Amino acid sequence: MVAPTPSTTESGLVQGQTRNLLLATLASTVGFWAWTMIGPLASRYTEDMGLTSTQNAVLVAMPILVGSIARVPVGVMTDRYGGRIMFAALLGATAPLVLITGLVGMMNAYVPLLIVAFFLGIAGAVFAIGIPFVSAWYPPHRKGFATGIFGAGMVGTAISAFATPQLVAGIGYLATHILVAVVVAVVALLCGMFLRESPSRAGITPTPAIPKLKRAFSQLVTWQLCFLYGVVFGAFVAFSNYLPTYLGNIYDYAATEAGWRTAGFAAAAVVARPIGGILADRIGPRTVTLASFAGAAILAVVVALQPGHERVYGAVFLIMALFLGLGTGGVFGWVGRAADPRDVGTIGGIIAAAGGLGGYFPPLVMGATYNAEHNSYFVGLMLLAAFAVVALLLTFTVRNGGRVDERAPARDPASAARPST
Repeated sequence: MVAPTPSTTESGLVQGQTRNLLLATLASTVGFWAWTMIGPLASRYTEDMGLTSTQNAVLVAMPILVGSIARVPVGVMTDRYGGRIMFAALLGATAPLVLITGLVGMMNAYVPLLIVAFFLGIAGAVFAIGIPFVSAWYPPHRKGFATGIFGAGMVGTAISAFATPQLVAGIGYLATHILVAVVVAVVALLCGMFLRESPSRAGITPTPAIPKLKRAFSQLVTWQLCFLYGVVFGAFVAFSNYLPTYLGNIYDYAATEAGWRTAGFAAAAVVARPIGGILADRIGPRTVTLASFAGAAILAVVVALQPGHERVYGAVFLIMALFLGLGTGGVFGWVGRAADPRDVGTIGGIIAAAGGLGGYFPPLVMGATYNAEHNSYFVGLMLLAAFAVVALLLTFTVRNGGRVDERAPARDPASAARPST
């Protein structure tokens, strides 16, 4: 088979970029909504089942854990089978799980709900599909933009935080889960029908998973970016899921009121993420990432002091969300530059898994370190500040992988590696 020439590949990329990027972002949005449906209803589950703070934290964190681990094999499978098939398959499996979550949640039984939350976590792996899929549609000097726009699909967490409690109050608990399941199923169908693989994937022969994983794990930059993304995205996921509980305990907000404010936090991070990706293309991912961790560390300390007026702590949370959003875009701006095009899905999946795992532990830590006597999360928030400082220092050591200069656009190495006959 004759492989496409660089000129025909570039023409095909331009023709399909916008449609595939937007549809992939929509898929990510509904996937994130399904993935984070437990958190906004945590207070309901706690009240109905009489859960302790630790049990609540474990329930909220369970989908995060599974969604994080699943990103590694899903990333490998995306390299092999492509984003169209993987988006349709993953969302197709998620839809019935959302419905089952609603059915089991009505039983008011903790362990069965925890088991269902475990399986619902696969929805979080949608991120590992989109990074290699959209990255393949753009040249190296615009990969930060592409992954940043796709990353805005994490607005699904904001939709979940805001809409899920509102829908439950308006149409009922089970009806809400039915509605979300239908939305996810429809988007799965749209992905199967209208997504197309990038022409740049033509001529790249998939390699077995084990060698790809070994090659990815053997690179220092993989481990470095795993830690950075684990801190910055983990903090975002943790706050997006645990903030309703935090606001309820510290400031005595009802579930719907906490949902509004959590949605604002998530939306601010979503807006900042593509900006972080664009800035990573223009000034380099290192500068963006440094600013992100510096801001997050300072603001975590401020939150730990529990300011008493909403005009203060509300603004602090929003600014923190902006810094975390910039950081998620900045870190993934490194992935598209440092990784071989054949391994973007694998390496991106590993780093995305690290981000999800970074979001798994903070809710557990927050629940375990909560000081009920003083109504304080001081210890957990100071730990976040400490990790942000460590990540800031590590950022100085991360190299660009020796592939693309941070300040200059570069020709897609996949084109150079592709045979011409």
